Amino acid sequence: MKQQTILFLLFLLGTSSFLKAQDSDNYLVFNDRKNMVHGVYLGITTHIGEVDGKETYLGGLKIAYVANQQFEVGWSGVFFYSQLDVLDSFFNNNGDLIGGYGGLHLEPIFFSKSRVNLSIPLLIGAGGVTYVDGDRVFDEDFDRDFDTADAFFIIEPGINALFNISRYLQIEAGVRYRHSSKFDLNPDSVTRLNGFSGGIGIKVGVFNMGRNRYKKKLDDDQ
Repeated sequence: MKQQTILFLLFLLGTSSFLKAQDSDNYLVFNDRKNMVHGVYLGITTHIGEVDGKETYLGGLKIAYVANQQFEVGWSGVFFYSQLDVLDSFFNNNGDLIGGYGGLHLEPIFFSKSRVNLSIPLLIGAGGVTYVDGDRVFDEDFDRDFDTADAFFIIEPGINALFNISRYLQIEAGVRYRHSSKFDLNPDSVTRLNGFSGGIGIKVGVFNMGRNRYKKKLDDDQ
């Protein structure tokens, strides 16, 4: 009887160790931190910069996919308005620059596990530009004449600080530099969009789809 009791206790001890190992293995398999985390978001940005030394306002919209909280790829578009005050009789000596550009958005992200991240956004694309009468551009009856419009290519690198507010919200702040090809407008007081801009933006979406979904299930089963 004593021998049977000892064997039974050894059996229980072995079974307990096996179950613990199984639980540990299951935890490691289903909560592997190396699994891919996905994200998608819609972003809005506002920047202030300069074109040819004159104040320029830029507003942007972007849609992107985020891979493992480390790299973004998507589309970005920017509208801009620059108070150039071009001296020309057609514009009553108050011609302002207006236009937009858009293209491929790429953004590697560093320190993605921290509350504050560092990123290097890059836009590669094309756009169009023209002059408008600065005194009448916002008039409802203003007949906009884009006969002087021209197209250009642009590359815009930058650097951002990303603040992770929640799983669904990020705020960004940073600077960018626009480098465009030459465009031909009449008068030709400005031929490129080159210049720095700085501003802030907001991203709304889901940034960590797939993280800890199995861990929650295991906790619920316990």
